[in-house]
Order: sequence, then structure tokens, then C-alpha cells
Amino acid sequence: MATPTPRRLAFVTGNAGKAAELRAQLAPRAIEVVQDSRGYPEVQADTLREVAEAGARHLLAEGLRPPFVLEDSGLFVAALRGWPGVYSRHAMETVGIPGLLKLLADVELETRSAAFQACLLYVDGAGGLHAFEGTCAGRIAERAAGTGGFGFDPVFVPRGHDRTFAQMAPAEKSALSHRGQAIRRFLEFLDETAKA
Repeated sequence: MATPTPRRLAFVTGNAGKAAELRAQLAPRAIEVVQDSRGYPEVQADTLREVAEAGARHLLAEGLRPPFVLEDSGLFVAALRGWPGVYSRHAMETVGIPGLLKLLADVELETRSAAFQACLLYVDGAGGLHAFEGTCAGRIAERAAGTGGFGFDPVFVPRGHDRTFAQMAPAEKSALSHRGQAIRRFLEFLDETAKA
């Protein structure tokens, strides 16, 4: 049975930048994205998907009516054994970009590989959970550059490029980014369920 595409979608996030990116990609589908800044506990887990699913179950138990989306993302730095990973928000709030660059001060440019990962979780009208993931490989720059984006964007250079996410226009970043990939997979799912 076909499921109608939602016309209005709450995005549970305190990050206005994430909400703006989702809003821009869903606008052509006439899906209104409304930021819901309520928080939810971020469990300590090994994967972004586990964190997002636990958050969704908490929000449903608290009475948030679906449909809604939430997203967990992280920067995984190879030289730091994947840190900050699922703890990226905490790392940004505590050590920030200066702390990350300090940790990598003695790491040569060719071994500064990293990847941004995202898990966008859609809670459909019936309360079903659907996860959509994306990964963008790249490296950590030697210094911050650019004024766009948010979080660790000023030091992340996607593979095959010589500019950071923060130096790119929003549409260019979305075409490459982990979040952009996850959103496109979500849109494909909406298209498929609308036809089913």
C-alpha cells in the first residue's frame, strides 16, 4: 500500500545548520521542514544508528507525534583511532577545532585521513523507524579555513578537493557531504513508498 509523502516534517535538532541543509534539499519536494529544538538523551553507543534509534524511541515515549526526523553525525579521524566519532558534538563543545588540530599537530598531511558519517532517522506516521546513512571521506586540513557550514566543517577537506566544507557554497557541500547522501537516500525511500 502506498504511503503519502509527508508535507510537513519536524526535524528534532538543536543545530540550525543541519535544519537549513535538510530544508534546502526537501524544499523542491514541497516538504516543509520545521526545526524542533527539544533535546533527547544521546546514549553511549558504538554506532551513529544506535544513538539515533535510541533518541527516536525516547521521543516517541515522550509523546512526540510522528512523522519526524533526527540525525546523528560524527567526524571519524583515522590517526585518532576514529575519535571523536559518535562523541563529535561533545568534542566540538569541549576541545573544538583548536583542540583537534593540536592533537594532529605532529601528524603528516598524507596521514590525516578522516570521514564524516551521518545517520538520518525517519520516524514514519505509524512510528516505524527508517535509517539512511552517508559517508564522505577526506582529510583534516592543517588549519581552519572558510566561514560557511558549522562544527568541524572548517577543517574537513573532502577527497578529491582542496577546499574545506566551510569554503564551499551550501549546494556544493550538500552534493558531496555525508548528510547530503543520507538525505538523498531518504528522498528515494519516500519516492518508493509513495509508489508502493
